[in-house]
Amino acid sequence: MLAGRLFPRAADGHRFRLEDVPVPTPGPGQVLIEVAAAGVCLSDVHLIEGVLSPMYLAGDAVTLGHEVAGRVHSLGPEVHGPQPGDRVLLQAGEIRDGKTYTRGVDYDGGWAEYALAAVDTVVPIPDDLPFEQACFIPDAVSTPWAAITRTGQVRAAESAGVWGVGGLGAHGVQLLRMIGAAPIIAVDPLPAARQRALDFGADLVLDPSDPELPKKVYDATAGAGLDAAFDFAGFAPVREQAVGCLADEGRLVLVGLTDKPITITNGTIFSFRQQQLRGHYGSEPDHVLELVRLRRAHRLDFAASVSAVLPLSEAERAVHALENKEGNPIRIVLTP
Repeated sequence: MLAGRLFPRAADGHRFRLEDVPVPTPGPGQVLIEVAAAGVCLSDVHLIEGVLSPMYLAGDAVTLGHEVAGRVHSLGPEVHGPQPGDRVLLQAGEIRDGKTYTRGVDYDGGWAEYALAAVDTVVPIPDDLPFEQACFIPDAVSTPWAAITRTGQVRAAESAGVWGVGGLGAHGVQLLRMIGAAPIIAVDPLPAARQRALDFGADLVLDPSDPELPKKVYDATAGAGLDAAFDFAGFAPVREQAVGCLADEGRLVLVGLTDKPITITNGTIFSFRQQQLRGHYGSEPDHVLELVRLRRAHRLDFAASVSAVLPLSEAERAVHALENKEGNPIRIVLTP
């Protein structure tokens, strides 16, 4: 079968290539999935670039793809529950010996025609949810959902700011709107991204280069500032700007990943106003289950999130398009 493979220790710099590999056989506790769709995430780009590295990868190569949906093909020995033909998505990771292993990073993922999954990571999906939309619920939707509900603890009628309206931030705006945050203020340097934020439910969009941005945020929140702000970009200037827009006891949630130092220019004011800085990473399995239930009840619609669908054979083109923001993508999806 065809698979998109990462070689993280490649000495020649060619870290990614498409290869023919054997179709895996499910073992005890495993299910073989016939992949129908797999998302292309900025994390995949970072892995190919070498900015991120697998933590627990045992071999020299791994099939990429942590956002996966498809049909159950076959079951390992004495596996019960899923049935061949069932429509499912896969959780983005699994727990082994108390450690979290990430699909498509620490073990083979879904940029392939078939993928193995531990049976407890297989999640049934509604018949009316297309695979192209289901695949990215783990991560692209569940990460901002967890950031908003668990780490940010946003309540209805609280004001919220979103810095960076890409794959995560766009869904952040959509989810904040669904839970009743108000107003929702989105900040992005790209006009197309700001328009997208409005389309997804933002009340106000701003350019981060606007010198009056903090004043406009405070005006929009009746002088109070933001109860919660989310950095989906992972840049130091974003954090500084967002802190300057927080309300008393406001919290800034860091979702975008960066290896740069975290600094707050005026720590005294930050402490005096009892503001908070909260780190965030990923999501828990329950967050994915919650989102599937919400989609089953038609509280969410991800049709607008699918920017392009490309065959697996064009994975390199998809990575290039996402890296260079060609067409202002939210999610590019690969199909075998």
